Amino acid sequence: MILYRPVSTKELELIKKSNYRSFPPRLPEQPIFYPVLNEQYATEIASGWNVKYNDDHKGYVTKFEVDDSYCGQFEVHQVGGAHHKELWVPAEKLKEFNEHIVGEIQIISEFSE
Repeated sequence: MILYRPVSTKELELIKKSNYRSFPPRLPEQPIFYPVLNEQYATEIASGWNVKYNDDHKGYVTKFEVDDSYCGQFEVHQVGGAHHKELWVPAEKLKEFNEHIVGEIQIISEFSE
């Protein structure tokens, strides 16, 4: 399954430290890791929310692949329009989720003010 994740500069630095192989653990107040199912939605978040609310006013879109059979255990949630779909991964499963990433996490877009 091809997934996308809008990230901040801080999160991107942690991804780089993993050699583009994993996403960092969630913070205690973040019980869900939610990659999105399409580039359009990820771009909306990175170019709007991340640019507006992050300290450095930058946002990035990452693209990555996860084993299809593994992803089947997680619920897809539509949280707005037809293209606003997210895969909801409980934070405690993120380490296992990272182990099912195929290849590297790619940076496909960058946005700034």
